[in-house]
Amino acid sequence: MSKAAGPLAGLKVIEFAGIGPGPHVAMLLADLGAEVVRIDRPGGGVMNPIVERARNRVTVDMKSEEGKAFCLDAASKADVLIEGLRPGVMERLGMGPDELLAANPRLVYARMTGWGQDGPLAKAAGHDINYIAITGALDAIGKPGEPAIPPQNLVGDFGGGSMYCAFGIMAALYERERSGKGQVVDAAIVDGVTSLMSFFFGQQHGAIRTTKRGEGLLGGGAHFYQCYETADGKEISLGSIEPQFYAELVARAGLPEDVATTQMDPSKWAENKEKLAALFKTKTQAEWNELLEGTDVCYGPVVPLDEVHEHPHMKARGTYVEHEGKLHPAPAPRFSRTPGEVRSSADDGAAVVAGWSKE
Repeated sequence: MSKAAGPLAGLKVIEFAGIGPGPHVAMLLADLGAEVVRIDRPGGGVMNPIVERARNRVTVDMKSEEGKAFCLDAASKADVLIEGLRPGVMERLGMGPDELLAANPRLVYARMTGWGQDGPLAKAAGHDINYIAITGALDAIGKPGEPAIPPQNLVGDFGGGSMYCAFGIMAALYERERSGKGQVVDAAIVDGVTSLMSFFFGQQHGAIRTTKRGEGLLGGGAHFYQCYETADGKEISLGSIEPQFYAELVARAGLPEDVATTQMDPSKWAENKEKLAALFKTKTQAEWNELLEGTDVCYGPVVPLDEVHEHPHMKARGTYVEHEGKLHPAPAPRFSRTPGEVRSSADDGAAVVAGWSKE
């Protein structure tokens, strides 16, 4: 594997193989320069070459004495450990936080789960849809009178999961600089999603600000914060919330007078949506792009995933990079002096751990 670059260069990370948010956490750290050794189970393999990039892989039977010894040695030298097993599993393997922090007091032991390490559901199986269901997030997404619609697994696994876990790891590493001690990071998706919902807990609820399904300014009720179909069967998005942006939409799209003067009248929103739906079907997506994109309308075409790399803005920023014949999302965020980079994986995890020294 190429020499790591980025703000986290020199950080030593052990990742126990898992799915969803755990590997994404490791990817985020690896992209920014961390040296990540991924411990795969026998019979495992690469499930997602994008999310599992930049790894030093090694296959280990953690139930064997030899495998356990390797894991303990690796953890004794690492800065960070990431695991996403059910609560109690690592303890039964003899690799729980008590054992590993005793051997390496500076270790940041990150536990990525859906329900968290305690509570009545802690040891139950679950997936993104279940975690966001009990936080109020899922209840807010969909159409009135219909079942809620899961937003892929972005809100739970990655929004409330991996991003909060990565943030927790970095906070623990920052604190370690003062105390010299590591600690356990209990990153539960239900906690992270609840934190994401803070905005909605803090707002005054009413017809405009509400989390009722398909209603309110942000939930699908407003005609000016909406997606519409175009003449060629494609879609566009509007976010013309502020009065000056709505005025720009009125002027550029030629909204009817009754729509122009009833922006914040929720009783008119359903009717206004029908009028805008008819209006946006009079031109193709490309024609609306020419008229509205790049203006203060707050506009964007709805782009399919397999076409996003061709969007002029994404292309200009280099948001996608080609690596080993595949398109990869570029490391994020960006740094002025120590940029991250997309790197290859290699089956050299054992050699990498052997080269680590204890601090």
